[in-house]
Amino acid sequence: MTRLLPLATLAAMLAAPGTAVLAQRAAPAPPAHDDSRAPTLVVLITVDQMRGDYIDRFGDQLTGGLARLSREGAFYTNAFQDHAITETAPGHASTLSGRFPEHTGIVYNSAGVPDPQAPVIGDSSANASPFRFRGGTLTTWMRIKDPYTRALSVSRKDRGAILPLGRAHQSVFWYDPARGRFSTSTYYADTLPTWLRDFNELHLPEHVAGRAWTPLLDDGYAEPDSVRVENHGTDFTFPHAMPADTAKAAIAIQDTPWMDQITLEAALAGVRAMKLGAGPHTDVLAVSLSSTDAIGHRYGTESRELHDQILRLDRSLGAFLDTLFTLRDSSRVIIALTADHGVAPTPERYTARTHVPTWRVDLRPLVETYRRTLAARGVAPDAFFYEEGMVFADRPRFARAGVRPDSVLAAFAADARRVPGVQRVDRLAALARDTLRDPVARRWIHQVPPDLPVALVVTLRPYSVFGASTGVHGSPHDYDAHVPIIFWGAPFRPGRYGRFVRVVDIAPTLAWVTGTPVTERVDGVVLRDALR
Repeated sequence: MTRLLPLATLAAMLAAPGTAVLAQRAAPAPPAHDDSRAPTLVVLITVDQMRGDYIDRFGDQLTGGLARLSREGAFYTNAFQDHAITETAPGHASTLSGRFPEHTGIVYNSAGVPDPQAPVIGDSSANASPFRFRGGTLTTWMRIKDPYTRALSVSRKDRGAILPLGRAHQSVFWYDPARGRFSTSTYYADTLPTWLRDFNELHLPEHVAGRAWTPLLDDGYAEPDSVRVENHGTDFTFPHAMPADTAKAAIAIQDTPWMDQITLEAALAGVRAMKLGAGPHTDVLAVSLSSTDAIGHRYGTESRELHDQILRLDRSLGAFLDTLFTLRDSSRVIIALTADHGVAPTPERYTARTHVPTWRVDLRPLVETYRRTLAARGVAPDAFFYEEGMVFADRPRFARAGVRPDSVLAAFAADARRVPGVQRVDRLAALARDTLRDPVARRWIHQVPPDLPVALVVTLRPYSVFGASTGVHGSPHDYDAHVPIIFWGAPFRPGRYGRFVRVVDIAPTLAWVTGTPVTERVDGVVLRDALR
């Protein structure tokens, strides 16, 4: 593998042309550890929209970081985000908390990190914080053990940077495309640190202006390059040109592999400047890489663009690890890699290939019909609404209007079941608690906190989707929930493990190997079979 290039060299290159429902349980106390050989750095890598089958699907062509971690680490191939709304915010909130959305309170993207009281530094039109997040994370537990533990989290997305650390007031930064730089919100700081200002002054995103994203390999792609269903029928073949205008390029870079590389560079700049992992304390580095998600949404999981993205991600991660291990002793670094969710095949392509009918479903017209009818009967519009497969009903407000909510909900459920593409509509309160044989029910139970007034949950037929994107995720079906889990480092026994595990098992396992007591009840368990 090659080492990651110095920042000045990278800038020059970018400028150049061409080229069963489990109750929360208290985690057991970890064993005593030899502090002289304890890990000094815990690294979490979350690849946004990384399906669980991608590593094996492209494995013969992987030579970098994905290859190294999957072949040298403990690789769980049957791992899942075991909740129903498989989106970025809920998935990231589960990575280092050990808890399902039912207990983190992060239920779906739009109710994830927006916070008008925490404007982004230098951009008051944007805002974000973890104020909705409930409970602690691995970083919280580590700081209770050792208050000198520090954490850095970096992502293209605000929710990807914020939620792995929960409410911790640590170093958390994400990309601000309007300004072409990494920033944070006033929840964390009033000014950016010197090292990040210096990194932003390199203007790396702007250096892609006028360049083109071309395939990494000359051949070796099984996917056709000209499929009109991709990217809404526009710009669906290589090469993909970047705008010549630098401000527009700083926005367009988000949908390219270059965004991941720059995110990794920002993380390394922080490691150097903060002396993260230099010891004697154990620090945390969380990096969320978002290009796979952006490219998956535009072009789909069957596209040549997605194939090329995974190959480039592999190379970028390899260079990142090579550089990290020149900075820190690799024997004292532990790494976990996972994803926040998977993704469905593009419905039209899936139907063409399998002849199984699929639908793009829009329940909004039905919801609006009910809202208008209820408003005419005196029920406030916001007492009945629909969001991300969930139907909310404020029963006290129904009662004040003299309307029986159960009859309305029963009628809505019956109407929704008749919409093509809808598989089931369940009363949340009636879902069976023994869900070993019903993963859809189990994942909905794991999804919804008890204080949310969710009355019904809607599940589509497999491979049918809400929304018009080429790549869509968010369902409780396995293709959206299946993700990789890999542990790498001295405490772990390399190999492939095929038993069912969940992303909520990552935090208790990392706590165990760092000798960190878990100070709250969690949903996950220690994955002992991967330990030496």
